[in-house]
Amino acid sequence: MKLDSVTLAILGNKLAAVSEEMCLTLQRTGRTLYVKETADFACALAGLDGRFFAYPRSIGVSGFVGLECLPTIEAVGSLEPGDVILTNDPYRSVGLSTHLPDLHMIEPYFHEGRIIAYGWCFVHCSDVGGRVPSSISPVNTEIFQEGLRIPPVKLMKRGEMTPEVRLFLDANSRTPDANMGDIRAMLAALTAGRRRLEQTISQHGAEAVAASAKDLIAYAAQKAHAVLKRVPEGTYSFSDYLDDDAATRLPVRVALAATFKDGTVHLDFTGTDPQVATAMNIPSLGRPHAWLTLRILALVNTLDPTTPLNAGLLDPVRITAPEGSLVNPQEPAATGVRHAAAIRVNDVLNGALGKALPDVMPAASSGTVIPVVMAEPNGHGGRRVQVVEPMIGGTGARFGRDGVDGRDSGISNLANNPVETVEAEMGVEITTYALRPDSGGAGQWRGGCGMELTFRILTDDTNVLGRGMERLLFRPWGANGGKPGALAELIINRGQPTERRLGKIDVLTVNAGDTVTFLTPGAGGWGDPARRDVEAVLRDVTNGFVTMAGAAANYGVVIKDGAIDAKATEQRRTGLAPSNEANSQGPERERWDAVFGASTMDRINRSLVALPGAVRQRRRTEMFQSVLSCLPDDFPRSGAGDAAMQMARDRLAAAADSF
Repeated sequence: MKLDSVTLAILGNKLAAVSEEMCLTLQRTGRTLYVKETADFACALAGLDGRFFAYPRSIGVSGFVGLECLPTIEAVGSLEPGDVILTNDPYRSVGLSTHLPDLHMIEPYFHEGRIIAYGWCFVHCSDVGGRVPSSISPVNTEIFQEGLRIPPVKLMKRGEMTPEVRLFLDANSRTPDANMGDIRAMLAALTAGRRRLEQTISQHGAEAVAASAKDLIAYAAQKAHAVLKRVPEGTYSFSDYLDDDAATRLPVRVALAATFKDGTVHLDFTGTDPQVATAMNIPSLGRPHAWLTLRILALVNTLDPTTPLNAGLLDPVRITAPEGSLVNPQEPAATGVRHAAAIRVNDVLNGALGKALPDVMPAASSGTVIPVVMAEPNGHGGRRVQVVEPMIGGTGARFGRDGVDGRDSGISNLANNPVETVEAEMGVEITTYALRPDSGGAGQWRGGCGMELTFRILTDDTNVLGRGMERLLFRPWGANGGKPGALAELIINRGQPTERRLGKIDVLTVNAGDTVTFLTPGAGGWGDPARRDVEAVLRDVTNGFVTMAGAAANYGVVIKDGAIDAKATEQRRTGLAPSNEANSQGPERERWDAVFGASTMDRINRSLVALPGAVRQRRRTEMFQSVLSCLPDDFPRSGAGDAAMQMARDRLAAAADSF
C-alpha cells in the first residue's frame, strides 16, 4: 500500500506530533535537571526495521535521527504487550546508546495482536556508577570503569517492572531515586506514544499508519538526494584536532574526505587518529551513525526545510570509518566523552562542506559542549549529583549573517538551566552567567560570542566536573578571511591571590567560598574584518559583544564618546593586515601543521590503525615523543626555530617510512 501525497502529509504531521507529545510528557514528569531544564532526552517512533519515521523538530536532542533500534530489539527475542526494553551499552546495542549514562527504552506498540511500530526514548541520567560521580570521566581507559553496563534486557514484562533489573539499577548508582524518577517519566512518555498512535490508527487505519512508516522515510530520502545533487560533485578534504586525549599532551586528529556524486555522499574518515586510551571514542560500529552524519542532516534541512525529519535523510550517505580508529573503536574502549570527538567530526564536515558551498556553510562553531556537573556531600556519606549548566559557545558566522551569541545547536538542542533552579537544588551561588566580549572571531560577519559562567561553592569537599572541555589549544577557525574565535579557559578564584588557571579537569575538589569560572570559546568569523560595516562594529560595542579595544585592534574601528571617529578609523583600517581567503585556524594550528602535514599524517594513521590495538598506541606515542622532543615544551603555543622545525619534520617523515 502506497499513500497519496495528501494522506502522507497529514500522517507525517500527526505522527511527528505524537513524538513531540512523548517528549513533553517526559520533560514535565522528569525528576532531574537533565530532563526538566537541560532537555537531554529524545523520543521517536520507529518502524518494524527499527529506524525512526517520526521525530520531534523542536524539543529534545535533535541529532539522534539516524540511530537504529533493530539490533537492540532482536537481542531480547519475542515481545509481548507491556514489554519494555532497556539498554545503555554502546557495543551490545550496536551504537544505539553511545555512553553509559544514556538510558534507552523501546516499547513494541501492538495492534490486533501484531507489532505495528515501536516507541523509543532516551534520557541522560544523573549517575550509573563507575569511577566518578556522574559516571563520565575523560581519563577512563575502558568502558568497565564508566559504570553499570546494561545489555538489552526487559525492564518491563507484561506491564510489570522486572524486580531484578530494578535492583541492579538501584545498587549501581549514586542517585537511585533520581534515576528511577526519570525512568518512570520515560515509561510515561512511551505510554503517551502508544495511546496517541492508537488514536491515529482509529482515524486512518492500521494499514495506512504502517505504510506511512515506510513512505515517510522514502520521501525524506528522495528529498535528501535532491538536495545533495545541488552540491558540486567532487572530493573535499578537511582535518581538525581535539586539543589532546586528556591523558597526554598529544592532539587527536579527525580527518575527512567527503565525496559528492549524483545526489549521494561518501564520508571517508581514513586518516583519523587511532582510538585513544581515554573516553573520547565514538562507538559508531562502522555504520552511518548519527554522531558521524549530523552535519549532512543539517545541510539537507537547511536547504530544504520541508524535508521530514526521519531516518530517510541519511539514505544517501555512505561511511568509511576504519575499525580501531577514534570514530570506530574496538571494545572495550571507553566512550563517556564521545561528544567531544563528535563535535570535532561536525567541524570537519563543516569545513569540507565549506569548500563545496562557501556561501552556505559557516565558519567553525565554538567546538565544545561542557556539561558542568557538581557532586556535593549529602550529609549521609553520599553525594548529590546535578548538572549546573551545559556550557556552550557561539555559532560560526556565515555569508551575510553574524554567528549566534552564546548558542550552538550543532549537535543537540540542549537548553540552559535557569539560575534560580540551579541555586534552589544545589549548594551553589551563580555570580556571573553572561556573554564573553571579544571572544567571537572577527570578520565581515562576526563569530558568535562564547559564554562566562562563574559560581561560588557553598559546601566544603564539593566535586566539580567539566566533561568535554575543548578548544583550549586549537581555536575555532574562521572562514574566507575571517579570524578564529578565542580559546577556552578554566579559572579557580579569579582575581584573588589564590587564583589558578587550569586546563582540562577530571574531578576537581573545591571548598566553600571558592569560585569556579568557565570561559567557553567564541566561534569563527567569516570574511575580511576590514570589510565589516563600521556601524555594525559600533552596535557590537554598544551591546557589549566587542570592547572598544577589540574594535580598534580587530576591525580598525576607533570609537570615542560613543561615536565612530571617522578619521582615526580610516587611518587604522589602512594599517590592518589584509586577510587571505584561506581558513584562519590561529597561530597554534599553523605551527602544528608546519610539522605535522596533512598528507604525512594521513599516511601514518592509515598504518597505525592497521596495527593490533596494544601496538598502535605505543607506536603512536613513541613517534610523537620523538618528533616533539625537537621542539619547545609548550609547542605549538609558542614557535620554534627553523632548524628545530626541520628536524621535527625529518623525524616525522622517517616515522612514516618505518611502517
